[in-house]
Amino acid sequence: MTDFITTPEGRRIAYVPTAGAGPGIVFLHGFKSDMEGTKAVALEAWARAQGRAFLRLDYSGHGASDGVFEEGAIGDWFEDARDAILALTEGPQVLVGSSMGGWIALLIARHHPEKLAGLVTIAAAPDFTEDGYWASFDKDQRRELEQVGHIDVPSDYGDPYRITRRLINEGRNRLVLRSPLDLPFPVRFLQGTADTAVSVETALRLLDHATGPDMRLTLVKGADHRFSEPDDLALIESAVAEVLARIG
Repeated sequence: MTDFITTPEGRRIAYVPTAGAGPGIVFLHGFKSDMEGTKAVALEAWARAQGRAFLRLDYSGHGASDGVFEEGAIGDWFEDARDAILALTEGPQVLVGSSMGGWIALLIARHHPEKLAGLVTIAAAPDFTEDGYWASFDKDQRRELEQVGHIDVPSDYGDPYRITRRLINEGRNRLVLRSPLDLPFPVRFLQGTADTAVSVETALRLLDHATGPDMRLTLVKGADHRFSEPDDLALIESAVAEVLARIG
C-alpha cells in the first residue's frame, strides 16, 4: 500500500514500506522511472520472502509523488531519497540504485555514510547530466539550452526527455567522480555490455575512482539498460544477498 511523507523541503513523496528484519533494503529508481518498475517490485518480493525490511519510493515529479518532472534536478531527488531514508528506516541500509538511482545512492553514501550497510548498483549513472547530456550537446544545442531553458532529446523509452538548464547546472553541484568517493562497506556494481544508455566505460570509471575494501563489478554480456530479464533479476537478488552476507 502506498503511503506519503512530506519532506523538510515541503515535497510530498510516495513510498511503499515492507516490514522485516534489518539491515533493510532501499530501492532507488532511475531517471523518469518509478518504484513500480520490474526490478523494484521483484526485489521487494524477494526481500519479503527473506523476511527483510524493504522500502521503495518515488522522487518528486516521478510516479505517484507530487511535483513536475521537468522542474526537478538531481539535488531535489537526492534530498527526497535522503529524507525518506532518514525518516522511514532504522539503522544502516543496503541501498540498491538503478541508473540515476545509483548516482543518488552514491550521494547518500558521501553525505550519510552511517546510513549504508552496503551498496548494489545496476547500470549506475553517476554525473550523467554532465558527462552524458552536456558532453554530447553541440554548440547550437548548448546555446538553445541556455537561451530557451530546455532542450528535448530522443529517448529509447518513448517520448523525448526534456533536459532543462536547471538539471544541468544543478547537477554540477552533485558530481561524484571529480573528488574522492569512499565506500567503506560491501559494494557490488552490475552492468550490461549491451547498455546503450550507460557505457561499460562508465562502470569501469566508477570502479577505478571509488575506494573501499570490498568492491566488485560484474559485467553481463548482452544485458541492456533495463536489466530486467529473469537472469538479470536473479543476479540483482544474488548481489544483495552477497552484500548482506558480508555484513554479517
